[in-house]
Amino acid sequence: MEPQLPEERKGLCLSAAGSDAMAASPALGPWMEPPDSGWERLKELFRRDELNQYPEETVNIVKASFSGGIIGFIYGGIPGFIYAKKRYIEQSEGEIYHNRLDAVQSAHRAAIRGFIRYGWRWSWRVAAFVAIFNTVSTGLTAYRDKNALSNFAIAGVCTGGLFRMHLGLRGLVGGSIFGALLGIPAGGLLMAVQNLAGETVLERRKRKQRELYEQKLAEWRTSLKITEDISEETVDAFQEGAEEKSAGKMQGLQNFPPNPES
Repeated sequence: MEPQLPEERKGLCLSAAGSDAMAASPALGPWMEPPDSGWERLKELFRRDELNQYPEETVNIVKASFSGGIIGFIYGGIPGFIYAKKRYIEQSEGEIYHNRLDAVQSAHRAAIRGFIRYGWRWSWRVAAFVAIFNTVSTGLTAYRDKNALSNFAIAGVCTGGLFRMHLGLRGLVGGSIFGALLGIPAGGLLMAVQNLAGETVLERRKRKQRELYEQKLAEWRTSLKITEDISEETVDAFQEGAEEKSAGKMQGLQNFPPNPES
C-alpha cells in the first residue's frame, strides 16, 4: 500500500515537477541574451545562427575578399597580357610559322599565359590584403562595440606590416605607414557609405540581436504561462478527485449498519 501524502504536499510536488520539466525543456530554457563582453561579441562573428548562417559581417568579409581577388586578377592580368604578347613578338622574329594565322595564335597563347600568370600574382595578394584588413577592422569594431575610424587605421597598420615584414624592420615600418595611409581613407569611405544607407552594419547587428532577444523572451513567457496553466489544472483535478473519494468514503461509513453487540 502506497503512503498517502497530504493535499498541500501533493500540490507542491506537482508544481515543482512542472517547474523542473520547464527548466529541462530546451524550448523553455533561458533565452539568448545579447553578448555583453568584447570576446563574446568577437566569437559571435564566427558562430552560426539558428538558420545555420554566418553573421552579415563575416559574409561581407568573404564577399570583399572574392571581389578583391577578381579586381586584382584583372588589374594584374591586363598589363601581363600586353607585356607577354609584346615580348613574345620581339623574341620570335627568327621563328618560322606555317602561315599568318599560326603566328597570331602563338602570340595570343603567350599573351593568355602572361595574363593568367601575372593576374594570379596580383589576385591572391589583393584578396589576402582585403581579407586581413576587413577581418581586423570588423573584429575591432565588434570588440570595441563602436564604429570608429581608428579601427580601420589599426587594420591598415597590421595588414601593411604583415605584407612587408619579410623585408626586415624598415619594410615593416614602411608597410605599416603605407597601410595606415591606405586604411584611413578606405575606412572613411566605408563609414560614409554606411551612414548614407541610414544604418551601419554594427547598428543593424544590434537591432537584429535585440529583436531576436525580444522574440525569445516572448516565446519563453508564453511557454511559461502554458506550463503554469497546465500545472494548475492538474492540481485542481487532483484535488477534485481527492474530495470525491473522501466524500464517497464518508457516505459508505454512514450507510454501514451499526454493530448490534454495541
